[in-house]
Amino acid sequence: MNDLIYCQKDIPKEQWRYGLRTSAATGCGWIATYNALRLLGYRAEPEDLIRMYERMLPLIHGNTGTSILAPALAFRNWGFPVKVFYNRKKFDEAAKESDTCIVFYYWRKKWKLGAHFVTIRHTEAGFVGYNTYSNSKGPDNWTDSVDGFLKSRKYFGAVLICIKDKR
Repeated sequence: MNDLIYCQKDIPKEQWRYGLRTSAATGCGWIATYNALRLLGYRAEPEDLIRMYERMLPLIHGNTGTSILAPALAFRNWGFPVKVFYNRKKFDEAAKESDTCIVFYYWRKKWKLGAHFVTIRHTEAGFVGYNTYSNSKGPDNWTDSVDGFLKSRKYFGAVLICIKDKR
């Protein structure tokens, strides 16, 4: 598979299990990694990424998703220049200077708490996200500010992983 994954909920339940759960439920970390690799022009196989992340945390084995810094560690191990940011005020400038980024954030809906990874890229039209929503059909408009997008949706605890191509 060489296309981008725009919505993890579209992945059939029997395809690409992540631990004991489906990738549709907990696969956003490996999907963000896959999409970032594809945007950089590299081939990626979902099965290989899933296996790698499951081995990073063998006791959890993908059942609670991907560790926050796992994508940064993976890209560094593959030789990509990576910078990690925790201060949202620095997100916009850092993301504009990168070839692609992975954003991690927490979200809350009433009593339900969750977390999500999204691949983003800066374009002339602003920031674009991949696998942003549970109903995404293509690239999603993140406006001209990553921080503004996160604030407008009340997402919190965000981490930005900035990736430069190694070529």
